Amino acid sequence: MSNSSMPSELGFIPGRVVVVGSLNIDRFLRVAHLPRPGETIFSTGAQQAFGGKGANQAVAAARFGAAVSLIGAVGVDAEGRIYRKHLVDEQVAIDWLATLPDVATGTAFISVDARGENQIIVDRGANGMLDAAHVTAALAALLPSTDVMLVGLESPLDAAVAALRAAESAGVRSLLNPSPIAHDFPWGEVAIDTVIVNEHECAEIFGAPEPAALIGRGVRHLVVTRGAVPTLLVSVTGVQLVPAFSVEPRDTVGAGDTFAGVLAARLAESAEWGDALWRANVAAAMSTLAPGAQTAMPHRADVLAARRLLQP
Repeated sequence: MSNSSMPSELGFIPGRVVVVGSLNIDRFLRVAHLPRPGETIFSTGAQQAFGGKGANQAVAAARFGAAVSLIGAVGVDAEGRIYRKHLVDEQVAIDWLATLPDVATGTAFISVDARGENQIIVDRGANGMLDAAHVTAALAALLPSTDVMLVGLESPLDAAVAALRAAESAGVRSLLNPSPIAHDFPWGEVAIDTVIVNEHECAEIFGAPEPAALIGRGVRHLVVTRGAVPTLLVSVTGVQLVPAFSVEPRDTVGAGDTFAGVLAARLAESAEWGDALWRANVAAAMSTLAPGAQTAMPHRADVLAARRLLQP
């Protein structure tokens, strides 16, 4: 179901979201178990799909109803051309999606086992060539009409930091998903409204998920996802728990990106934290019930219907 065919909601006004991040062609291998160091195994199937954390988050936000623009980079290869068309079909604006010569579109090699767990190796390709100047120029045009900006770290660190500084200067709410972790990230040198991490990333970056962990880091809110365990919202005023949902996952690839995209979309609608996190949790749980990242992401109508049925 596309955004244009979604049933109307009383008082619903789409939020405006800008995503700064990566685009990859995902190449999946299905395996009985994830290989151990030095082990060679055979796959039970192969598949290709659209991925990359930035594009995943943009598609998740667009399917939830947000007006989304994506800032990133692809190559001039066939994969880049196909990806641009795909994003247009998903109603993601690509005016500031750079097409770079002499570099391939990013590729991710993903092994998924019988339990839905995964291992991922990424060739950054064009993502690694996204520069701060392009991001700054794009945001100068987009931020005046933006409610929320979401940025990840699969793109170069200087581009991500430039995006956060631009959002701070423009007074736009910024969400950072610091994945993969950059150990040289300049915490405390730029203001960030919200950081989204899983519990492992939280432990490595912040230590304990408590208000004291935010002091000196320039972060107003810390969101910690924990699978089927309640999600944590940490701020200087305390810690709030929001129910998550236990499902039998078929594939966990893209669940975190679904969460981040839907959270950005809902916050862009000026939703309260409890509501925004609840819907993001529902969407993330639903995304694990089918294979692939973007292919498994639910649309807004599906999330709203499930929200009425699911009990924490």
